[in-house]
Amino acid sequence: MKILAFQGSPRFGGNTDLLLSAFLREAEAAGAEVRRYDLYRMNFQGCIECGGCDRTGECVLEDDLAPVYAEILSARVIVLASPIFFYNITAQTQALVERSQALWVRKYVLKNLPEGERYGIFLSLGATKGKKLFEGVQRVVRYFFDAVGVRYEGGLFYRGVEKRGAIREHPTALAEAEALGRAIARGEPPEKWPLTRDPAP
Repeated sequence: MKILAFQGSPRFGGNTDLLLSAFLREAEAAGAEVRRYDLYRMNFQGCIECGGCDRTGECVLEDDLAPVYAEILSARVIVLASPIFFYNITAQTQALVERSQALWVRKYVLKNLPEGERYGIFLSLGATKGKKLFEGVQRVVRYFFDAVGVRYEGGLFYRGVEKRGAIREHPTALAEAEALGRAIARGEPPEKWPLTRDPAP
C-alpha cells in the first residue's frame, strides 16, 4: 500500500500538520509505504493556462512539483490535508489542484492514466463552526481527485479548531486519524474506512 500525502497548511506544527502526522504515523507503523509533501516548503505555482500539456499530458513548468507527478500516478491512496481559509483550501493547496490539469489531459484526452482502484481522502479543519464549512471545498477536492485518476472516498472534518495545537484537545480527532491510517495500511476495503462520506453528487 503506497500512500501519498500533501500537507497544505503554512503553519508547521499546527493542527493540520498534527492531524496528518497522526494518520501517517499509524499507517507507516501498520506497514504502508508513506510519502509526504509539505506544500509550503515547495517552490511551485499554479497552472498558467499555457496549453503546453494539451498534446502530451506533461506539465511544462519546471519546479518542485515536476517530479511529483510520477508519485501521484504510482500511489494507491492520495491524501490531501488543508485547513479552511475563508471557506476554501489554502492557496498552495489550490495551486496543486490547478496543476492537475496535465493529468486531466492524460485521463480524458490521451486516456493513458494507470488502471486499477485508487482512492482519495481529504483531511480538513477550520476555526469556525459553520454548518456548510466543508461543502464547497469538497467539490473542489472531488474534482482534483477525479483529474488525477483516484476515487474520492470522503474525509475527516473538524470545526472550531483554531489555536495552534488545539487539535490535541479535540476528544476524537487524532484517534480517528490514527484509526484511519491503520485501516488503510492493513488493506481494509474503502467501505470500512472510518470516514465521513461526502453526500454531494
